Parts: sequence; structure tokens; C-alpha cells
Amino acid sequence: METQDAIEKADVLIEAMGWIRRFRDKTTVIKVGGSVMEQPEALHHLLVDIVFMESVGMRPIVVHGGGAAISRAMTEAKIEARFIQGRRYTDSATLAIVEKVLAGEINERIAGKIEEFGGRSMPLNFVGETNNNVLYGEPLEIAGDDGKPLDLGHVGKVTKVDRDTLDNLCYAGQVPVIPSMCETESGQRLNVNADTAATAVAQAVGAEKLVFLSDVNGVRLDKDDPDSLVHSLTAPQAQELIANGSIASGMIPKVEACLETLRRGVKKVHIIDGRVRHSLLLEIFTNLGVGTELIAEPV
Repeated sequence: METQDAIEKADVLIEAMGWIRRFRDKTTVIKVGGSVMEQPEALHHLLVDIVFMESVGMRPIVVHGGGAAISRAMTEAKIEARFIQGRRYTDSATLAIVEKVLAGEINERIAGKIEEFGGRSMPLNFVGETNNNVLYGEPLEIAGDDGKPLDLGHVGKVTKVDRDTLDNLCYAGQVPVIPSMCETESGQRLNVNADTAATAVAQAVGAEKLVFLSDVNGVRLDKDDPDSLVHSLTAPQAQELIANGSIASGMIPKVEACLETLRRGVKKVHIIDGRVRHSLLLEIFTNLGVGTELIAEPV
């Protein structure tokens, strides 16, 4: 029995070997947020997966949010959270909390855990005397139902990514850890949606893959049935599923962001359930995967 178990483990390694060779020296951007950030065990396994990726020659980059932790800190400070079209209204008091919790505590903790698990990492924030920020942008302008600009406070969009710094860190075997905030030319800090920040990073570095960690196992033909998972979708197929209603509600903006990312040159985008143990490795290093892979066109 022990020999059979060992043989099965060897088979898994052989299956992974082809994928490891294929993605060696290729960049994968991993967006971490939501349910994963709130479950220490899930985050632990994810970060171990990331250390494994770096150890076999891949170049992972982590982009993270931290919405639940920010909301808790706002409650403690007796500041009411407001959301406008899905974006957190960010006045000066809220921005101070976002910077402290997101760019400070969470960012440093993720980087520290990667080091603890045997990897090398670099927190890229603007906390303390050294400014290691790599995301630059401008205030986000969106219109309301009346066509007039909405006041979002200090909310931004990324317009420039410091690719040289990210390339140098990855080449040196370090995992960049990036909070979803940016700076303007004048040094004003802005709160940024983590999905769009990860998309901007993936586009800027010419990533082979962008992985969104979700609280569902990917795109389903029936949103209430995990067994209806679609393992692989082309962009036209995804658009058809949106049109016929198979992709609905909160999955629509996620898939639309994936399609925009594909249009901008990233080769593959994955949506996986980050709560599943080692889901990142299973998606990248096994033939079938555990989530949904989106590609521009059939290979």
C-alpha cells in the first residue's frame, strides 16, 4: 500500500513536470482578496503554493485587497462604510484607514508569511520612510444615472505600473506583494479596486496568466450547481454565456474583466475557488484544473 501511494505521488509529479517546464520564467499575477483573506488556513495554503511556484522557477506576483478588514477598522473608528456602484466611498478618514490596514498591516503580513514559509518576498507599499510603491494613477471618474460625475472621494484607477521594479524583483527570485492602492503624480494616495489593479499589473508585465481567487469554483452553467463548472472557455463562448443568462449577477463583472484582460494581451485568465486547499497548484499544474480557464481563442 505504501509503495502504491508513493507511485501515485510520483505520477502527480510527472504530470506537473510538463507544466513546470512550460511556465518556468513566466509571470503569473495572483489576485488575493475576499474569502481567502478572511480564512487563515486558506491563506496559508495559498501562500505555500506561491512559494512552490517561485521555487520551481515561475514568477508569481501577488496583488491583494482587504475589504473586510478595512470595514472592521472603520466600524471600530465609528466611520460608516458607504459604497457607490460597488466602490467604497473614500474620504480622508477612510483613506487613512485603507492605507494603514491595506498597504500596511495586510501587505506586510502577506510578505512576512511568504518569508516564513521559505520564500522570498518584497512588500511594495508607501508605509514608513521608504516608498516602494509601484502603482501610479489618477482619480476615477464614473457617471451616475443622471450622467453627472459621482463623488467617490479618494478612489483611483491605475494608469502606470513600474514594470522595471517588478521584473527585477522576479528575476531575483522575490515575490512582489502589491496592495490595491496607487499614487498620483503629486503624491496623493488613492484607493483602487483590487480586480482592476491586478488586471493593470498583468497587462503591464505581459503576464502569462492572471488568476482571480474567488469564493466559487469558477464559471458554472448553473450558478447554484458546483458540478456544472466549465473548465475552459474562449472569449466568444463566455460572451455567449453572458448573453443567454448562464453567467449572471456577480460573475458578470468578473468575467467581463477577464475578457478585457485577454483583449489587452494576457494569454490566460483563471477563476478558481481560493478556499480549496492548494487550488492554485491544482489549477496550474494538473491537466484538468479545478476552476475556469478563459482564453482569447482556441489554441
